[in-house]
Amino acid sequence: MDNIIAKDKEYVANTYGRFPVQIVSGKGSYVYDESGKKYIDMGSGIGVTAFGISDDEWVKAVTDQLQKVQHMSNLYYTEPCADLAEILCKRTGMKKVFFGNSGAEANECAIKVARKYAQDKKGKDYYNVITLVNSFHGRTITTLAATGQDHFHELFTPLTEGFLYAEANNLDSVKELVKNNKVAGILIECVQGEGGVLPLTKDFVKGVEELCHEEDIVFMIDEVQTGNGRTGKLYAYQNFDVNPDVVSTAKGLAGGLPMGACLLGEKVKDVYGPGDHGSTFGGNPVCAAGAINIINRIDDELLKEVNCKSEYIFKSLEGAKGVKSVSGLGLMIGIETEKPAKEIVQECIKRGVLPLTAKTKVRLLPALNISDEALVEAITVLKEVIGE
Repeated sequence: MDNIIAKDKEYVANTYGRFPVQIVSGKGSYVYDESGKKYIDMGSGIGVTAFGISDDEWVKAVTDQLQKVQHMSNLYYTEPCADLAEILCKRTGMKKVFFGNSGAEANECAIKVARKYAQDKKGKDYYNVITLVNSFHGRTITTLAATGQDHFHELFTPLTEGFLYAEANNLDSVKELVKNNKVAGILIECVQGEGGVLPLTKDFVKGVEELCHEEDIVFMIDEVQTGNGRTGKLYAYQNFDVNPDVVSTAKGLAGGLPMGACLLGEKVKDVYGPGDHGSTFGGNPVCAAGAINIINRIDDELLKEVNCKSEYIFKSLEGAKGVKSVSGLGLMIGIETEKPAKEIVQECIKRGVLPLTAKTKVRLLPALNISDEALVEAITVLKEVIGE
């Protein structure tokens, strides 16, 4: 372990504040370090391993495809790419999909769609994109600019121009920006994940949708963390009774392989033409095969389980000793605690549970299919640590 830490510090860019744990294997929601100590994974790789570690069905889907072809350029067709696009469109009502590698890339695609649509329809001056204060949309220069948190901006100016920030759950704030600026698109997260696991109100989300329709603005929803079953629906916007023009997603989409997707609705389905956008690894057949397996298994029965487990966590933690509040949706949960969140996480790790943080909160993003036994054990440990 000490050797791995030393090697990492010498050769890996110092961009992560890692905990002193080396994970070497796992199965489902249990992972093991180099000494054989078992942990309950309550973070799923920050919402990525939707069906846990080394899931048998997922492994088979991925390895079967590996034995056929692992990559082809987008100059040619591959079956997994086309099949996944069809599945996503039929499950959402969207019309076309652009595949990339990450959430940031999916959001870059969405922003480019909004700007090209507005330029084609209204002219080059219509390039502004409205996002929300406290949002998080990625770490490229443009998606950092889209992120509505000043501390992410400080070291990397000048950022891409053309981003405006409205107050979350304040429709008047959005309307004022639309009134005074030439706006191409509005991009929101239905639950602000990195901002502290804060759901938007249904009235606000619906109001943004109506405003976009009235003003012919591209309505975009960032489902990078909230998507792929995480909030008790296939995509979080389906909890809010809205129909976005663009949906970006990644994280849990391919179950642990790098894949992002930008789903395009009727309004913008034909904005892109050949050469307008691209991605070397976008639609990779191995990643697509993994994603097909994941999405096809996120059915009504699983989503019902997600909501039942969510209800259990909320009931267990709300009003518990040391807990100030619990927020979130589905299995995307933030816990405001009296003690510092990082101290709670460090103590949980000692006791064999791996939660996360989001700003000042403890954050839970367990696998969608975490067993009742593992969930109860993890929440019991978490409650003990929070209440001490």
